[in-house]
Amino acid sequence: MALNKTASPWFRQAWPWFLVSLPATAVIAGFITLWLAVESDDGLVADDYYKQGLALQQSIVRDHEAARLGLAAKLRFDGGQIALSLSSNDGAAPATVFLRLVHPTQPDMDRAISLVGDNGNYTASTDALDGRWQVLLEDESRAWRLTGTIELPAETEVRLAAQKPVN
Repeated sequence: MALNKTASPWFRQAWPWFLVSLPATAVIAGFITLWLAVESDDGLVADDYYKQGLALQQSIVRDHEAARLGLAAKLRFDGGQIALSLSSNDGAAPATVFLRLVHPTQPDMDRAISLVGDNGNYTASTDALDGRWQVLLEDESRAWRLTGTIELPAETEVRLAAQKPVN
C-alpha cells in the first residue's frame, strides 16, 4: 500500500526562506552603509586640500626664517596662566606674539591667544586645557613660526626651537 502525500507549497518550506534571507540581508546592509555614508560628517577631510598643499611651501619658509633668527621659546602652562619666554640671536623680541593651540581632531576646540609682553617675556590667561595639542607660535607679521606639541595636563612646559633647514 502506497501512501500519497501532497507536497506543501514552496513558501511553507524552511529552506527557500533561508536561501532568500542571505542575499536580502546583504541588500539591507548595503542600504544602511549607503545611508551612513551620505548622512555622516567628514570632519577630518579638508575641502581645500590643494590650497593647503600649496601653502606648505610658505610654512617651510617661515620655519627657515625662525632658524635664521635663532629663535627659541619656553612655554609654561600653570592652571589658567600661560607664560612664554622667547629668545633670539640678536636679542630683539616683538611686542606681541600669537599662540595657536590646535586640537588634532576637533577644530572647534582650537584656541588663538595674543600674548603681549616685554623683553621676550609674555603672559596670558586661558581656560584649563586637557589633551594633546599642537602649539604654533608666530609673530604679528607671520614672518616666522615655532611649532611643537604638548600633552596637558601631564606636561606643563614645552620648548619650541627652530628646526635647522635641510639642504
